Amino acid sequence: MIARLALAAALLLPAPACAQTAPQPAPSTAAANDADPALWVVKDADTTVYLFGTIHVLKPGVTWFDEGVKKSFDSADTLVLEMVQPPQAEMAQLIATRAAAPAGPALPDKLPPKDRDAYKAALTGLGLPVTAFDRTDPWFAAMNLSLLPVMKLGYDPTNGPEEVLSAAAKQSAKKVVGLETAAQQIGFFDGISDAGQVAFLTSTVRDLPKIGATLDEMVGEWSRGDVEALAETVNEGVDEIPEVRRVLLTDRNANWAKWIAQRMKTPGTVFVAVGAGHLAGKGSVQDDLGAYKLKAVRVSY
Repeated sequence: MIARLALAAALLLPAPACAQTAPQPAPSTAAANDADPALWVVKDADTTVYLFGTIHVLKPGVTWFDEGVKKSFDSADTLVLEMVQPPQAEMAQLIATRAAAPAGPALPDKLPPKDRDAYKAALTGLGLPVTAFDRTDPWFAAMNLSLLPVMKLGYDPTNGPEEVLSAAAKQSAKKVVGLETAAQQIGFFDGISDAGQVAFLTSTVRDLPKIGATLDEMVGEWSRGDVEALAETVNEGVDEIPEVRRVLLTDRNANWAKWIAQRMKTPGTVFVAVGAGHLAGKGSVQDDLGAYKLKAVRVSY
């Protein structure tokens, strides 16, 4: 289900970019849910790098920032995220510049005729006008269509680990750095070929009815620390558009492994938090670390 990648991509955007048109989240009635997500460590004599996989949006009541995760975080001098969120206005301008398609055919006309009705139905089903993304690129529509339904179900980026960790890092005066910049991340999606973007969007629309149940499943697996099951869920169908997998997963994982290998040359302790899909299954960051003769060991807690 390539929609998993679309959802992951959507979560790179600041919430207001999507939330301004989003349905109101359902009120939460869930009791506190203890979660014990997977955590790994790469270390040598004077350097320790923790690897923590996140789910970028969570419902209220999921308690994960305790026990081994908090102990490891507290020991670190630096927090490393996929991206350090820039000021909202800067991010909004970047998205507006890179996602806009002011000339040429409207977005629905770029889709195969057989997929146009389903695309329009997806928009109306979310309470959006059918022209909502007419003058944007397909990647932007795919990301929004992935995020809006789960926000309606009560998932919220402000409950995600990145927000929690960033606040804790600020409170404890830790250094916070990003593996990528906002411009780089938006550029990844904007750089996908026209055909790849259209396939990305049509696949997302096709899988949209299942995206809430899929995210529930992913959160359950993440909460249990069931890496094998999470890898299977995340990776289901991602090979159907090889270009998208390469841009969003394969190349980035390799780049991050290279960054970690370089960071191992500098003494200290860092806590790296990236999307759990990057740390699960074949071609994960841990796999790529093998090229540098580094091994990530699962932390028991």
